[in-house]
Amino acid sequence: MKVKVISVLEDNYMYLVIEESTRDAIAVDAAVPKRLLEIVRKEDVVLRAILTTHHHWDHARGNEELARLCPGLRVFGADQRIGALTDTVTHGQELTFGAIRVRCLFTPCHTSGHMCYFMWEDDSPDAPALFSGDTLFVGGCGQFFEGTAEQMFTNLTQILGALPKDTKVFCGHECTVRNLKFALKVEPENEMVKEKLAWAKRDEEDLPTVPSTLQEEFLYNPFLRIMEEPVQRFTGQTDPVEVLRTLRTERDNFKKPKERPNPPAMLAFDWGLFSPFLEKK
Repeated sequence: MKVKVISVLEDNYMYLVIEESTRDAIAVDAAVPKRLLEIVRKEDVVLRAILTTHHHWDHARGNEELARLCPGLRVFGADQRIGALTDTVTHGQELTFGAIRVRCLFTPCHTSGHMCYFMWEDDSPDAPALFSGDTLFVGGCGQFFEGTAEQMFTNLTQILGALPKDTKVFCGHECTVRNLKFALKVEPENEMVKEKLAWAKRDEEDLPTVPSTLQEEFLYNPFLRIMEEPVQRFTGQTDPVEVLRTLRTERDNFKKPKERPNPPAMLAFDWGLFSPFLEKK
């Protein structure tokens, strides 16, 4: 199983997962069809399916065009708002693409229909992969647009946090530096945060910081460290859900980049209100 990391839009990632024995491929969050098909041609593979984590335009806007250009393409997801959806999946459902196995993990909160995808190959020495969309980021977690802290607590502790610790985490956005700057505010004495932040800022070429591993995330991601005393002290809370809720509020208000649109504009982008104007002519 080979994973191609494809940077698109402002800070999004889409992924092409290649089954190397058959040269079939599946895409995760195919937001930019032209770029994806360039990689498909370069890798000399056949695109068989799209796995969409959620319906936001920056993750799903390419589905309709790809379905038109690739007859027979299957589009998997858990939300009826996902364009060109052919297969609705549920929590725990398993899919097979050649030697690649996929387990669907329902993680509602960022959106009410968010699905993560856990992938592995039987009898392979390679670590499994988690495509976490906008639920779990390197050093952070997604905003609670359509859900609650209780839901995100379940997502991070009982669903994603329970996966094998060597799982590689491929998230939906490149926001690692911002996340780790916040993590450093939460735990200023955490050496792992300092090391990861220095590493993430290591270059001037915008190289991807994905994948991380789940084991690493437990060392520097404050949203996975809600039981740690320094994190609880920062939030002034001890109940894990309240720690998480406070962390998210603090992160939402933390050093918003000046060059980004204001929050209402960002919500409009997230909800796809501008997408009719962004389609290719």
